[in-house]
Amino acid sequence: MIVTMRIGYFGLGKMGKNMVLRLLEQGVEVVAWNRSKDPVDEVCAAGAIRLNTFEEITQILTTPRIIWLMLPQGEVTQTILDQIIPFLEPGDLVIDGANSFYKDAIRRSEQLATYGINFMDIGVSGGPSGARTGACLMVGGRKDDYDTITPLLLKIAAENAFAHVGPVGSGHFVKMVHNGIEYGMMQAIAEGAAVLKEAPFNLDLKQVFNLYNQRSVIESRLVGWAEQAFKDDPKLAHISSQISHTGEGLWTIETANELGVEVPIIEKSFDVRIKSHTQEELFRNKVVSALRGQFGGHSVEK
Repeated sequence: MIVTMRIGYFGLGKMGKNMVLRLLEQGVEVVAWNRSKDPVDEVCAAGAIRLNTFEEITQILTTPRIIWLMLPQGEVTQTILDQIIPFLEPGDLVIDGANSFYKDAIRRSEQLATYGINFMDIGVSGGPSGARTGACLMVGGRKDDYDTITPLLLKIAAENAFAHVGPVGSGHFVKMVHNGIEYGMMQAIAEGAAVLKEAPFNLDLKQVFNLYNQRSVIESRLVGWAEQAFKDDPKLAHISSQISHTGEGLWTIETANELGVEVPIIEKSFDVRIKSHTQEELFRNKVVSALRGQFGGHSVEK
């Protein structure tokens, strides 16, 4: 294995751990840290270097350092960032690859700039399987920094699946809207599946969604995941109809309102998720939950 670069990687959840395993296979040396021990043990067994304390950043990573954060958005990301800043130097680069709010990315860039540290925000799509086999990367930041990390992005992304979309904040903005669109698409698939279920023809939903995914207008990864969900559990008997949600859908709605753009489909899809926690079981909601389980590894069982 030829080592081409070394990065510090903070956060080994479902996405982070899989991305680190991919990087190791691609010849990147990864210095890994996580709040819990077991994921660090797993990636170290695959060849990663353990970071025991933040002080070791200065010893194990040479300047200019590349630090990738893959932590829960909000307070956790900010806390860890604040703790590692004293061990970084001017010219180092911090990348936030989690689902952070785009305004937080802009604020963190300004915070790091006071220390001479560069910052980029990268929206990552594809779920845990994409992190392992090749993700879609939406990159915000300075063009010079983008050019610097392009060799790294080539190792993380699927073929032709990354782009510099604009300045700091734009990567997370594009990913935020991506997730808002995802809400609407999933809701449409779920409503269609509910109508098909009630049809007077005793339709095989696995067969129907397989057919939909053979060059029809609605052919898509989501339709393919719906087919797989019906293959795994034809009646979705073991799937909860309560739909969890993360911040991006609401952020998309709030941002659209700030910009004076109406987003009725995304708003309704978000409203369905909120109400699902107080409603009786609905097959329509089960389909959305099943889709979330297929692509995101989210817990959706009753």
